[in-house]
Amino acid sequence: MTLRTTIDFLLHDWLDTTGLTSRERFADHNRETFDAVLDTCERIAREKYAPFNRLVDTQEPHFDGEKVTLPQATHDAFKAYAESGMLSAAQDYDIGGMQLPYSVEAAANAFFACASVSIGSSLLSVGNANLLMAHGTELQKQVFAHKEFSGQWSGTMCLSEPQAGSSLSDVATRAVPDGEGFESDPLGPRYRLRGNKMWISNGEHELTENIVHLVLAKIPDADGKLVPGTRGISLFIVPKKMVNAQGELTGVRNDVALAGLNHKLGWRGTTNTLLNFGEGKFPVEGQAGGPFGGGAGAVGYLVGQPGKGLACMFYMMNEARIGVGIAATMLGMAGYYASLEYAKNRPQGRPVTGAGKDAAAPQTRIIEHADVKRMLLTQKAYCEGALALELYCARLIDEQHTGTAQDAEEARLLLEVLTPIAKSWPSEWCLEANSLAIQVHGGYGYTRDFPVEQYWRDNRLNMIHEGTHGIQAMDLLGRKVLMEEGKGLTLLSHRIMATVNRCNGIPALAPHAKALGKALQDVGTATQKAWSTGVPGEALANAVPYMQAFGHTVLAWIWLDVAGCALDNDPRQEALDTQGRVGCAKFFFHYELPKINAWLGVVQSRDLTCATFPEGAF
Repeated sequence: MTLRTTIDFLLHDWLDTTGLTSRERFADHNRETFDAVLDTCERIAREKYAPFNRLVDTQEPHFDGEKVTLPQATHDAFKAYAESGMLSAAQDYDIGGMQLPYSVEAAANAFFACASVSIGSSLLSVGNANLLMAHGTELQKQVFAHKEFSGQWSGTMCLSEPQAGSSLSDVATRAVPDGEGFESDPLGPRYRLRGNKMWISNGEHELTENIVHLVLAKIPDADGKLVPGTRGISLFIVPKKMVNAQGELTGVRNDVALAGLNHKLGWRGTTNTLLNFGEGKFPVEGQAGGPFGGGAGAVGYLVGQPGKGLACMFYMMNEARIGVGIAATMLGMAGYYASLEYAKNRPQGRPVTGAGKDAAAPQTRIIEHADVKRMLLTQKAYCEGALALELYCARLIDEQHTGTAQDAEEARLLLEVLTPIAKSWPSEWCLEANSLAIQVHGGYGYTRDFPVEQYWRDNRLNMIHEGTHGIQAMDLLGRKVLMEEGKGLTLLSHRIMATVNRCNGIPALAPHAKALGKALQDVGTATQKAWSTGVPGEALANAVPYMQAFGHTVLAWIWLDVAGCALDNDPRQEALDTQGRVGCAKFFFHYELPKINAWLGVVQSRDLTCATFPEGAF
């Protein structure tokens, strides 16, 4: 079963993406146009990305004090991606877009993540531009977002700081009005920013003629003090090179300087940077009434309202979290395909027959051993299940944007609950799939003679990207399952029970349906017991085990629904693809779903072992 056949089944048989063409926005499309997009992206990924995955891992970005140098292959890949139109795939025709459904765009981008995730990291530019399309002024859209969609410029998101990390309430970057009349700049209220941002992907490079940084900073109050917490955070456009209101480069460099490159375990083909804003390396003369503080600071333009920056940035972050989920999924998938190919061709050992092994018998291929099949099945269940989850979430985004008012509202609620799972579950379990891919290869797996060690290293970053595991867990248990009086969780439960009720009538799936119904009930009970005392410290002490159990329950639902669809199309399981999907569902229910009992046990009892363990006892 190839990646393309899996994607085709999920998009068209399971999610009925072609049905979206009955909606006005997608009326010009059909199955053929969707397939053409997938064909193009699959070809570019195969030709421009996959052959250079090892190259960009070994030839890391180099900074000579003036500019960052990347391999030519990265330039060629970015150019091919931009020329394909995928940067603006979901945008309106009138700005050069294709008006593609997001589900098709996400599926197409999966090929690039599978081929080389560290080359294919241009999706930050798309998220950056999408944020500006949602929250920017008309001129900000035209000057900044449209050029990002064309590939002429690129974009970043600048949140973390060396002293703050994920604690955005402790952001210390300051933004002050740039003199009198600062509000009259046509590109938006003009500020001067000073501070440092850490872990900024694509923060400096020569792939595009300009870089559009979206930067979180705080505007001081009348006494010059920063407002505590997240209420004081605002969002600013800080271009690497200054531009005018017509979107033309002025020839002036903004005061954004690369302080250094971070050298990471994986994603080595992507520049990851520490950026200094407003430290005087590239001083910019003041405008609109003269420089503030002698011209000190990087020039930035306010996006949206002062103090509302975090709400704007979360528009980009939620999209980025689904992107991280797809990246994690496809790295796991790449490792699965590599280890499957290896297992089919590697002879080792002999089958156990009768009283034992016949030492004189020919060696068998390792795929014939039950334990190797277990490892391959685990990878398949994790990765294909995760891909189905990500495409389901992408389909919800299409529903939110183009569905009826009721369908859009339901999609919003489901996305609120599922987004922490869409980010966290693949980043944990598809990483485990990569570990199993190394195990299948044996000693060869941790050498550079085979690609699986790189897939593991690349994927290890995804548990941290866009919010750590612990942050996602607290978001899920502390906010998402409770928000709006539990509407999202209730709606998800109804969707799961609809699948349970449908599959109860399919003999091959009825036992799984019963098990899923029980698991859903157990998650609900654990949610209530976790919060029964109303003490957040007790409820959230085991937020990660809760998220693991919740995620496994969601994936069991996904697999049951996928298997039901496969049997609708092929009731007798005559096709190997059907046998693969139904068999994978069986594996997940027998080997994976039972794990939730241990996780939910500590959640229900509000076990405080971890929370109360004395620091000195470590």
